[in-house]
Amino acid sequence: MTHVSARRGALYVSVAATAWGTGGAAGSLLFQTGGLGPAGVSMWRYLIGAAFLLVLIRGAGGLRVTGRTVVVGAGMALYQAAYFAAIAHSGVAVATVVTMGASPIFTALGSRFLLRERLGRTALISLAAALTGLVLLTAGSATPDAGRTSVLGVLLALTSAAGYAGVTLVSRRHRDDGGPEAAAIGGFVAGALFLAPFALVEGALPELTWTSAALLGYLGAVPTALAYGLFFRALTALRATTVSIISLGEAVGAALLGVVLFGERLTASAWTGCVLLLAAVAALAARADAP
Repeated sequence: MTHVSARRGALYVSVAATAWGTGGAAGSLLFQTGGLGPAGVSMWRYLIGAAFLLVLIRGAGGLRVTGRTVVVGAGMALYQAAYFAAIAHSGVAVATVVTMGASPIFTALGSRFLLRERLGRTALISLAAALTGLVLLTAGSATPDAGRTSVLGVLLALTSAAGYAGVTLVSRRHRDDGGPEAAAIGGFVAGALFLAPFALVEGALPELTWTSAALLGYLGAVPTALAYGLFFRALTALRATTVSIISLGEAVGAALLGVVLFGERLTASAWTGCVLLLAAVAALAARADAP
């Protein structure tokens, strides 16, 4: 496996977060044009993402799947399913801020006590700024379900965050086991299998049109194959907490796409949150250093 420098790792996870930020918009359009529910969209994005990466792996000498890939797949399915369930109980705003806000905290705790990775001053300041920015961004976004909440919804969002943190920590701990592409492919396949029963309940087959086919292809290629491939590769070079915080840049991209594509409006506090999030990501990327 080619060595990845810390600076290149920071670039990889920044690109991954940007790509992830487009996934929500593509998924929302698929709900409208493809006749799929959240579980169906997630299942197909994983399967198509695995197909794209398998083509690349075949040209790079094959695929070696390990036990890590099954664990990663279970974690990916858990945080996807729990996140969508949290949305159903508490709405997008609460589910997003709790899931994305708790993820770097869980990752930081796990990184410190399980991986023995020290959290430096820059990471602490960046984490505080990123969480503040996330709260401002979510609170200042005009969403029709912003007032919904429930204890179960919050618990499900925390479960989703724990699943994401688990995937990050396991991938960081076993970064040399099977390679990042193998982790992504195994995670996609296992995740799709875990999500299949939920997708079957919703209706697993998409209504294929040129638009829905293009959206499925994009969702599988960019926010899935490309983004997760870069994410797992970044974890070979950067601390788990650093990767988790930089990944919060996804929220900014998603918010901006909401403004451009769906006519959503952001308040002054939401724009302030965007700036804080980007500042936190930029600070960590500029000071990225290998552990």
